[in-house]
Amino acid sequence: MAKNEVDETTDRVVQRGGLLVRLYFDVHSERQSDLQAILADMINNRLLKADGVKYCFGSIDEPINTNGVYATSAIVTALLDNLEHLIGVVFTFAPAAVEVIKPAERYSIAPGELQSALITLSGISAGYSEYILKRVMKPEDYERIRGDIKAREELGKRIMAKGKGEGATSK
Repeated sequence: MAKNEVDETTDRVVQRGGLLVRLYFDVHSERQSDLQAILADMINNRLLKADGVKYCFGSIDEPINTNGVYATSAIVTALLDNLEHLIGVVFTFAPAAVEVIKPAERYSIAPGELQSALITLSGISAGYSEYILKRVMKPEDYERIRGDIKAREELGKRIMAKGKGEGATSK
């Protein structure tokens, strides 16, 4: 059986550390007309354009009414460049579940790639923390915390620069 372009792309990306995953989403609303449009927009206009997403496609179920609230779900298959980009997608889009399709057996990651993925995760977490703190703290307390975050960021950059000199790699 001849491989099509999608299969060839998938195999090539997975061989270089990519991941083919299935993402499961569910959405609820009091207005039935909102649901499919929300998921279609998320898949076509946001997820497809997210960093490291090579392609994605999905199916969206018909909404059902449960006690006056409508619900629907979507199953999206996505090919991502690497673990770092998968972490970003999961953190940004918050699927209800994630299933790794490929690689099917084991996933190997170089220490530098894992380090980069964890730093990305730390940066996302810090960004969300800053967003929340900015909205609940007094301005002067927020500025103090923001200064601490900036100092932490600079320390991280110095550590990364030192690590590059010792053979570690990052983005």
